[in-house]
Amino acid sequence: MKDEYYFRTEGLTVGYDGVPLIKDIEIGIRRGEILTLIGPNGAGKTTILKSIIRQLSPICGVVYLDGRKMQEMNGKEIATRMSVVLTERVKPELMSCEDVVATGRYPYTGTFGLLSDQDRRIVKESMELVHITELSDRDFTRISDGQKQRVMLARAICQEPDMIVLDEPTSFLDIKYKLEFLSIIQKMARSRNLSVIMSLHELDLAGRISDQMVCVRGDKIDRCGTPEEIFTKGYIPKLYGMTVGSYDELSGNLELEKVSGEPKVLILSGNGTGTSLFRRLQREGIPFAAGILMENDLDYPSAKALASEVISVRAFAPIREAEQKRAMELVEQCEKVIFTLPEDHFSQMGEYGRILEKLLTFAKETGKYCEASAAF
Repeated sequence: MKDEYYFRTEGLTVGYDGVPLIKDIEIGIRRGEILTLIGPNGAGKTTILKSIIRQLSPICGVVYLDGRKMQEMNGKEIATRMSVVLTERVKPELMSCEDVVATGRYPYTGTFGLLSDQDRRIVKESMELVHITELSDRDFTRISDGQKQRVMLARAICQEPDMIVLDEPTSFLDIKYKLEFLSIIQKMARSRNLSVIMSLHELDLAGRISDQMVCVRGDKIDRCGTPEEIFTKGYIPKLYGMTVGSYDELSGNLELEKVSGEPKVLILSGNGTGTSLFRRLQREGIPFAAGILMENDLDYPSAKALASEVISVRAFAPIREAEQKRAMELVEQCEKVIFTLPEDHFSQMGEYGRILEKLLTFAKETGKYCEASAAF
């Protein structure tokens, strides 16, 4: 029966000088899928990729490509099926960017490596696809790292592979080109049935683009699955050994360590209006309290991570007397009370709005109310 995976490993163990680093790697990818390796620095993601592409020899195990053992395939056969973009900086001498991209056609050229008209057309189309046409005549060694990364992607695309392997492809790109780069990869996976294996540090991007994710931890693959199966409560901090700060798997929210101590400021917020203020208070080293927040509110993940106290209720649950009483106590206890929602929204918020209006009125009566712009 034909293998359902275009690429897969079986009992693969990788390492250096015969010393195992990661054992029993069992991963597979179908045509048109994107698989992403994540894990802490030094976990072995690059080692796995280098072993996959035969830059390193596996200690044991088998790697299959299109149903065949890769160790039985010659370099040209692999090059027509798989292309590679690594983080290592290539240093071609006296080559323009177009020359570098054109090297992706070499698996298809004859003995003398001469490009046909069709080869040149593919080179041009590949450069257009990643928006680097204007770099055609530029010296490759004189462009930025981000531009080089896009040139190398064009080179890989030019190779017309069925599979592409990328090691931290967004490392040298600004946010605009990160999104553009990964959008190109995603479109190619869909439109050309391209299989993609890559490593990424940006968890938010990995969770958005990946069909499957592989978590590398210690000497093993710790977890494999869809992003929904990977980003479960408490797993990412465990995977990365986080000891300070917090990461919320549901929202992708990453926050620094909260400021400890009795709250000096109470933030009454909601609908994401308080998050930037929470972060400013953290930067200023001012402990604060937040509430009353529904647990599905946009402000809740940051409040939970940064506030010394959060008054919260389950989504759509009524606010009990205990939460209202504690909020009143915090109004009295704190030096300042800041309200971030428009006051004319109270009437649209039902019972929740009436409670917030009551707290705001009490804050004004006690002289605690303060505009956010005047609080610092």
